[in-house]
Amino acid sequence: MGMARLVVIFCLWSVVHCMYYQCYEREEKCILEELPADMLVTGRYKIQQWDMGQHDFLPSAPGLGMTVTVKAPNEEILLSKIYGPDGKFMFTTHSSGLHYICLQSNSTNLIAFASSRLRVHLDVQVGEHPLDYATVDPKDKVKEVSYGLEHLRGEVDHIIKEQEYQREREEYYRRKSEDMNNNVLWWAITQTIILTSVGIWQIKHFKDFLIAKKVV
Repeated sequence: MGMARLVVIFCLWSVVHCMYYQCYEREEKCILEELPADMLVTGRYKIQQWDMGQHDFLPSAPGLGMTVTVKAPNEEILLSKIYGPDGKFMFTTHSSGLHYICLQSNSTNLIAFASSRLRVHLDVQVGEHPLDYATVDPKDKVKEVSYGLEHLRGEVDHIIKEQEYQREREEYYRRKSEDMNNNVLWWAITQTIILTSVGIWQIKHFKDFLIAKKVV
């Protein structure tokens, strides 16, 4: 039962985002990712091009590629590179926070692709890579166990980093909440002082008015 829970936790903490979007040639699209520091991120993409004859998206023609740019929360460029129509990119975060992963299609044939409609399939994986057991000799049990332990150790490191990042965010929002509560308290005190002062001034002014009119 404990082992099953451990496997479930590892599956949940292996973060993978699979999506696709449509765009036109040289149109830039960005996705935002909240990432902890010292985290390995791997992205894979595939470009398909709209075919007018078949009215469907087909594999892209030669000459079409993708420029991948990754920006850290402090605007630092972590990655800026040109890839082909099918590509894989990797980067490691230096600081925790909101990261921008931007993809912009490009081509060597501007006339052919100037108004092309594209579909980009994008997978973004955060943390350690899954093991490829196909490359492991099934007879070499020691190496298989060694790879498995290495993978589990990477997943544990991933979980620890995620927990540390969540603690940092929790502390940040707790400080924000405390500051907001203090501001609300002082604003309430200020309002009470102002209303009390206005009430005292009105009573005094009304009393002076009555005395001036010799009512009292």
